[in-house]
Parts: sequence; C-alpha cells; structure tokens
Amino acid sequence: MERIAIVAGLRTPFCKMGSVFNDVSAQELAAFSVRELLERSAVDPKNIDEVIFGNVGQPADAANISRIIAMLSGVPFTTPAFTVNRNCASGVESVVTAALKIKSGEARFVLAGGTESMSNYPFLFKKELQEILSELSRAKDFGSKLKAIFKLRPGHYSPRIGLQMGLTDPACGLNMGQTAEVLAKEFGITREEQDEFALVSHQRAMQSRDILKEEIVPVIPGTKYKGVVEFDNGVRENQTIEALARLKPIFDRHSGTVTAGNSSQVTDGAVALFVMSESRAKELNLKPMGFLRAFAFAGVEPARMGIGPAHAIPMVLQKAGMTLKDIKAIEINEAFAVQVLACLKALASEKFATDFGYSGLTGSIDRAILNVNGGAIALGHPVGATGSRLILTMLKHMNRKDLSTGLVSLCIGGGQGAAAILER
Repeated sequence: MERIAIVAGLRTPFCKMGSVFNDVSAQELAAFSVRELLERSAVDPKNIDEVIFGNVGQPADAANISRIIAMLSGVPFTTPAFTVNRNCASGVESVVTAALKIKSGEARFVLAGGTESMSNYPFLFKKELQEILSELSRAKDFGSKLKAIFKLRPGHYSPRIGLQMGLTDPACGLNMGQTAEVLAKEFGITREEQDEFALVSHQRAMQSRDILKEEIVPVIPGTKYKGVVEFDNGVRENQTIEALARLKPIFDRHSGTVTAGNSSQVTDGAVALFVMSESRAKELNLKPMGFLRAFAFAGVEPARMGIGPAHAIPMVLQKAGMTLKDIKAIEINEAFAVQVLACLKALASEKFATDFGYSGLTGSIDRAILNVNGGAIALGHPVGATGSRLILTMLKHMNRKDLSTGLVSLCIGGGQGAAAILER
C-alpha cells in the first residue's frame, strides 16, 4: 500500500489573542499560509483534489471555513472542501482525514491544515435578550415596539463569552484549567515542577527562534502597514522561575497550582500542509518531508482529558508495530505543564501499563527529545491549528537532525487523546 507523504508545510506566526492578529480572521490567517506554500513549492492549485482544514470556533461569517480558505487562496472553485473539528486535535484530524481519503482512492493530493482566531471568538446574547430583540424587530406599530423595549433589563446585556464557553466541558462542567488541576492532585505534581517545565519551554523556544523561522511565513496584518510579523510573539525572552512563581493560580485560587504562566497561551494562528500519495509526489517532482506511518485516537474521562496522550501513544505504537525506544523525537502538546507531566508519569508507570494492557508499549520518555523547540506554553495554542503545527515542526526537526522517526500527541478537550507517528 502506498505511503502517505507530507510534502511541504508553512504556518503563520502564532500570536497572543488580542495582539497583532486581533483584526485578522481565521480564514485570512490560513490563506496567508496557503498562498505562500503554493508560491514557494511552485504547485499548480489545479492539482489539489480536496481541501480539509481543522477549526474549532467556526466563524459565523465563514461557514465551512475550509471552502472559504480555498477560495481566498486561489484554489479552483471546482475543488471541493470541508472542515473538521476534533477540538484541540483538529489539525491532526485534517491530516488523518486526508490520509484516509488518499488510502481510499478518493484523492491523491489534499491541502490540509488548521486555523484559529481566538481573538475573534464571539460574545453571545442570552436567549431571553434574543427573544426580546426578535419581538422588537417583528413589531408592527410604536406601541408594540415600546412593549418589547420595556422588557429589557440591565442583566440582559451581560454577555456569554464564547471562548469561556468553548473551554468548558459540557459533560463534566469543568473548564480545561480545572481538569488540569484534577491531574495535579491525582499525580502529586507540584507547582514548582510545573513552573520549571514552563521555564524550559520558553528557554527552548527562544533558543530555537531562528530554527522555527524556517516554518513561518511573515504576515502583514490589516490593511494599513504596521510592520511585518515574523515570529511567535508569546515567547518570553527573559522568563525566570521567580517571575513564574509570583503568578497566582487561576482555576483553583485556594489550593491550585495551575497558573497563566504554566498553561498554554490563548493564540491566533494557522498552518497549511500538502498531503499526498507517494506516487503523486513523484509525479509532481516533490520531495516528501516525511510520511504518516500510523495514527490513533483514544477516549478518556472528560474530567481527566489531559491524560489522553498517555493512552493514545501506546495505541499508536501498537498500530505501528513499534515501541517507545524506536521513537527518536517526541512532541506532546503543552496544553498545561501539569498535563504533560502527568502523561510522562503515567507512561513511566508499570501499574498504568498493566491496568490498561499497554505492557511493552510504554516507558520513560527522555526529556532531551521532548518538545525540543519549546511548546504551547511559549509558542501558543490556537486550538484548531496546533495539531498541524506539531506535525510540521516535527518533520522539520527530523529533517534537520536526520532522524528516522518522530511522534506527536495531544490531549483533547472533551476527554480524548491523539497521537501520530511520522517517519522518513
């Protein structure tokens, strides 16, 4: 069976919510990446069989955002497109779905990726206010309009924050930070351990700034020239353990350990990847960065969603016929420092392996090969795009270091884990 090749990829800088990309939509962010990727690779857009992007906070003005991205990027209108959403792993899901399309013979060349503008998540009206405004718009005379207006109360104007709603699990009622606190208590992970992990993320990201620039397309945001955005703007150049220690817990203010400093940043960004069959890459004279060998998704308790990678990783290793010792580099998305640390503890636990039937598929992960260029604590986590970013960053790293294998994994809001193995 033909291998699934990932031929090329680019991303925008990842920038903090409300900063330089505040006025740039998710579809525009993705189009920046796609247009530059097409230009640099000299690929005719007519060769693309389908467009698949991951996105979580679907913009109301861009239903099926993949289609809008395709149109903005110069992909022919005859090329179909659809959008996928697996929360934080949407960017992985787009690549996996592309691979399944290719394996089934439905496509040979898919433009895949992910995009998110968390700056543009909406504030929502309460249902009662919606009904009053609807009544007002239907009123035929002044008296009816006045009657509707008199129903309005100050409390009606208190908005429901879309981002806050999206980061709260509807099944268990906990927000993502609270699920991280669950793992901190379960695995006995201290505040100091989390802050030290966060510090390393910033240090590695800062040291890798020029390396990461290889995967970034510079962006000029907005219609008025205000400069070029070339780097991820959440990386703190002079971050210290003392500064991290001063931050207060934000999800459990009394006994918590999770802070803004040891959590991923809320971010805007987009990633584009060319996914195709190996034979199609040869026909187009394109050299693959690497190949998708195997992928797996796991379900876990929503209140412990961060433990997802500890389940998805042994599952994908089993599918690939490999062990952790065969993996030369690993990326586990840093949704929270404690979440990654919990996964490392679980994977190193013989009891965990025995309880879930993962014996021979787990083990201790060498921190020296984990998130070597920093992670979401420093780089940011635009939820629909991060999975694709992990794949792109890993493949670039594997090529620079001449590594044969790499593994990427994420926890997923709602209680899931994702993992994929890449090879060269």
